[in-house]
Amino acid sequence: MEEMTRLFNLDAQLLHDLVLMILAIFFLFFFMSKLLFNPVRKMLEGRQAKIAADIKTAETDKEEAKELKAQYAAKLKDIDKEAEQILGEARKKAQDNAARIEADAKQEAARIIQNANAQAELSKKRAMDEVKQEMITVASMMAAKVVAAKIDVAIQEKLVDETLKEMGESTWQS
Repeated sequence: MEEMTRLFNLDAQLLHDLVLMILAIFFLFFFMSKLLFNPVRKMLEGRQAKIAADIKTAETDKEEAKELKAQYAAKLKDIDKEAEQILGEARKKAQDNAARIEADAKQEAARIIQNANAQAELSKKRAMDEVKQEMITVASMMAAKVVAAKIDVAIQEKLVDETLKEMGESTWQS
């Protein structure tokens, strides 16, 4: 029997120790698996999930950044168009203001010319009135001299010539 108890020339105690050691390693592996390997696996799976979520978030952020960049470019184009429109409106306003100022200036000039013409006409009428008054005075003086002298036509013509000389030729001719 002794031969039977020996397997591969190993004694029973060695086989017994070997079986116990295998069972101990199996149970140790099983408990280590439950206590250490599973939490480490869960941690690694969580980390993989977090990395995958971070990658997905990064891709989403990248897409959003592309959209924002496109919106920014579109807004820049719109701003350029708006700036050109504002400048165009400002130019038009300036031209309208210039035209209005020019029209006002022309009206003011016309009014000033009209006032100057009216002043000249009034001065002309005053001068004519003064000339008439002077002529009346001259005629009165001549009549007084004619009456006083009771003279003939030759003396009367001489008196008229003298009176005209007293008045001045420029006054009489204008």
